[in-house]
Amino acid sequence: MTTSTQNESGSSPKIIGRTVVRPRQQVEETIKAAILAGELRSGEMLPPEAELARQFNVSRSTLREALRSLSTQNLIIKVPGARGGNFVQSVDYRSLGNVVIESVDNLLALGGIDFDEVADVRQQLEVPSVRLAATNRTEEDLKNIEEIVTRQKEATVDDPSIPDLDRDFHTLIAQASGNRVLASFVAALHHATEPVHYLDLSPEVGRETVKQHQAIVRAIDTQDPAAAEAAIVHHLTYLRRHISAHQAK
Repeated sequence: MTTSTQNESGSSPKIIGRTVVRPRQQVEETIKAAILAGELRSGEMLPPEAELARQFNVSRSTLREALRSLSTQNLIIKVPGARGGNFVQSVDYRSLGNVVIESVDNLLALGGIDFDEVADVRQQLEVPSVRLAATNRTEEDLKNIEEIVTRQKEATVDDPSIPDLDRDFHTLIAQASGNRVLASFVAALHHATEPVHYLDLSPEVGRETVKQHQAIVRAIDTQDPAAAEAAIVHHLTYLRRHISAHQAK
């Protein structure tokens, strides 16, 4: 006895069909495929909407729905004005970080994930990041990181630039690792768990943080991955302890 999913020979039928999608999806998938295949290059302007609607034989409203969906996927960007239009988004590793930032921020705001979960992952990623930075950093990388620490040392705890300096410090180390994907994730997770926003930033904590940053820089300077790991773990553990104490108040 054969089942309805088998042909007369008893074998399963060959699958040759595919789901029929709506016109909006067809437009979206066609343009997306052209972008991913490189047929539409980064920064290239798409044809005018009227022309695209004619090419796809769809209404302008259907076309705009497809373009809005592509925009939310960060594949295209709409530039207003007389010289504007729909452009293929310039995609590099920073774009990946922006997508992660937006997603993590939304999940934190909606309560889908906890701060501690994000902070845990960030700490796990910063260890290989600083080890790779100690191995792969260039003189320019080192100079840029040292400049940030110098500015931190000169700043007071109420300086509005403190959060940006802290974020730049960790981001520059991640970039010095030479791994762009790792750099994107470290930057994104640091943005979501910016320690300065969760700390009771007293002058004492500020001075200790700068000292810890200096220790990390020394390890990167001497290209000592083990010392760099020990310094970053000490630093992140210190921050987590103070954040927890501040939140418990």
